[in-house]
Amino acid sequence: MSNAGLASDTAMIMAAGLGKRMRPLTASTPKPMVRVAGKPLIDHALDRLSDAGVSKAVVNVHYLADALEAHVCNRDQPKVLISDERGELLETGGGMIKAQAHLPDPFFCLNADNIWLDGPRDAFHDLSARWDPDKMDALLLLVGHARAANFNGLGDFYMDPEGKLSRRRSGRIAPFIYTGIQLVSQRLLRDAPDGKFSTNILWNRAIEEERLYGVSFTGQWFEVGTPEAIAPTEDALKSG
Repeated sequence: MSNAGLASDTAMIMAAGLGKRMRPLTASTPKPMVRVAGKPLIDHALDRLSDAGVSKAVVNVHYLADALEAHVCNRDQPKVLISDERGELLETGGGMIKAQAHLPDPFFCLNADNIWLDGPRDAFHDLSARWDPDKMDALLLLVGHARAANFNGLGDFYMDPEGKLSRRRSGRIAPFIYTGIQLVSQRLLRDAPDGKFSTNILWNRAIEEERLYGVSFTGQWFEVGTPEAIAPTEDALKSG
């Protein structure tokens, strides 16, 4: 597919985690290779990138890295580059910094265990259409509770009419859930800590500077964090 209308031709896929919540399935299998609806989780993400026209994916690896690397490196669409974290698991923020030299400005970033059904426009074109580098350090794809299958949490963010984000307040429910998909400016990564750290550190600074934005997803998103979530997700995918 053509990448016309995309803000970036590159995505980073976060695939290095230990997958503790998905045990026992991850005792001998990396979480991105747990099968849902007939194929590994990471293939769902890679196929969506290919469908949207994203031509390159940087995949970080740590836990059971050999199996995951062998699985993804035969792909041509998108072409996969490995960011090797075998020596140390760097978390989401540290993972982006490790791979930074291979990431353009801006780049998409998504979790390897994401499953979603696109709305009228795919997720990456949704983000691209809203992207404004003069205003934004990162643009997060968010979903309301009604469009978040298997999700039982309190939500993550409030969003003002312009799309600027603020954190859920303690003891409250926030209307928007982060899908694990975002569009990131290199500006977000400036002056980052050394070693392992969470992207939340960079998001908090962007919130203070009023440069963290969101866009409401028009499709359906599935939380697939535990073995119990697999069957209902498969049932929903079958029904379309």
